[in-house]
Amino acid sequence: MLAKAAASNADHVFIDLEDAVTPREKVSARAKAIDALKNLDWSGKTACVRINDLGTEWCYEDIIQVTEQAHEHLDTIMLPKARCASDLLFVDTLLSQIEKRLKLTKKIGLEVLIEEVDGMRNVNEIAFATPRLEALIFGFGDYSASQGIDPIILYGKSSYPGDPWHYGRWQLLIAARSAGIEAIDGPFPGLKDLETYREECTRAQLLGFGGKWALHPAQIDVALDVFTPDAEAVRRARAIVDAYAKAEAEGLGSIAVDGQMVDVGTVRMVQVILQRAERAGM
Repeated sequence: MLAKAAASNADHVFIDLEDAVTPREKVSARAKAIDALKNLDWSGKTACVRINDLGTEWCYEDIIQVTEQAHEHLDTIMLPKARCASDLLFVDTLLSQIEKRLKLTKKIGLEVLIEEVDGMRNVNEIAFATPRLEALIFGFGDYSASQGIDPIILYGKSSYPGDPWHYGRWQLLIAARSAGIEAIDGPFPGLKDLETYREECTRAQLLGFGGKWALHPAQIDVALDVFTPDAEAVRRARAIVDAYAKAEAEGLGSIAVDGQMVDVGTVRMVQVILQRAERAGM
């Protein structure tokens, strides 16, 4: 599975030491993660390890062993079940000590899963907890358990009117944007239901999320398709920016481009498309 992940089209891969690993395999899983980081080709990908949460006995050794033995191949560490800013500060301090002792010039980034009701309540302070933080991720599964949500909602086929995740997505996204970090939408467990997965990707993309987790190789291309802007939309955005720059140089504050009014606010909005295009290598 690790080899397939490294060879996949995914932009980001995390090696899991948490939910995908049984308690008796927690220690041995670290060696597998370290071996994969050091010996597989992660070119073009963000390489991440999801450690166990702070309420377990495995967390601190996950951080120490993975960072000390594979730091040159590791981009970020993912902290699950964050409840408050101090959770991040523990990881940040431990990483800082390791980096200082090993005299590392490359700092290890931090990603955080918001998947507890306390984490959602404290999402704003979490977003600003440390400069090491690169992304907030909405973890639907554990969050649904934490709030007492019926698991059927996870599969997108319930009778609940509208999007049951809208409030959580909105809160997390505002916190991430305010802190200048990325917001990533969490997993969809219906591995064969690519239609609903596409719908969930589209909802997240429309709100401003930078990507969505894929739990299965079949989901990767769907997510890439949704989160990569349409070539025509990119062309039009560039045309608007260029036309407005020319108009501004001539002293005009508002112009029409293809029958659409364009002003400085319009330019700011289409920059979102251009930023997505840049991230996608367009």
